[in-house]
Amino acid sequence: MSATAARRPRRTGRPGARNARAAAGFVLPFLALFALCYLAPLCYAVWTSLRRTERTGPLGLGTEHDVFAGLANYAQALADDRFLTGFGRVLLFGVVQIPLMTALATALALLLESAAARWVTFFRSAFFLPYGVPVVIASILWGFLYVPGLSPLVRIAQAVGWNVDFLSRGSVLWSVANIVTWQFTGYTMLVLIAQLKSVPGELYEAARIDGAGAWQVARYVKLPMLRPALVLTTVFSIIGTLQLFAEPMVLRPLASSIDSGYTPNLHAYSEAFVGNNQHRAAAEAVLLALVACAASFGFLRLVGGRGKDRG
Repeated sequence: MSATAARRPRRTGRPGARNARAAAGFVLPFLALFALCYLAPLCYAVWTSLRRTERTGPLGLGTEHDVFAGLANYAQALADDRFLTGFGRVLLFGVVQIPLMTALATALALLLESAAARWVTFFRSAFFLPYGVPVVIASILWGFLYVPGLSPLVRIAQAVGWNVDFLSRGSVLWSVANIVTWQFTGYTMLVLIAQLKSVPGELYEAARIDGAGAWQVARYVKLPMLRPALVLTTVFSIIGTLQLFAEPMVLRPLASSIDSGYTPNLHAYSEAFVGNNQHRAAAEAVLLALVACAASFGFLRLVGGRGKDRG
């Protein structure tokens, strides 16, 4: 045996086993954080929702202890008209606001990615800028623009003979929708632009060689290519709509029509931190999560089925 062969290090173990250990080393930190930050709170919420607090002693003034309650908290939540009305309200909100915001973001993305667009970087940054404003700050800002006596918008409307109240019972939901649209249209637009950037330029050139104009290129080339990004942003919007909380919470002192059950998330918050009923609040949070999952997967199944039919 030569000296070179004697000095050659021996390889121990199979390459597949080494690759598996290397992959596990990369995946385990994510799994640990996922379990700690997602699975553990979720399991704790489910466990809390299945219990209730009992008080011992005369008139219930003694010590407190938790006992198993089964599905009683869920039954109470589903029997609460305000909680169910909140679901109907956010459903109406989503049916109107999500298509409107998606259409606006799609139009902006197509305009900024057109060949004749100028000042693209400036307008892209300007449209995205509201997304960088915290939700609470944005709600306070728009709150001042809605309050009669302070709002220049109200004064302008009154000057042209239009008596408008942005915080009335019939208008406040759409005032909240305006805040959400103003803040998240730019984010949706950037996601769509990123999708357009991934489209090969040869497709555009081929369409132009075939005689397609700008409108035909946008309709028959760009819009079909935007489908994955549109599905993704719509799912995000569905989840965000069901989680609607900060905007009505900030506007609540300004609008008497916004009560503690205006949205499901706001109702669960009020149960936990105002009514001191954490068990029922946990049940409402779990129900909200289930509805969000059902709505998201239902939408994905719907668009997936349509995609197969077209294929």
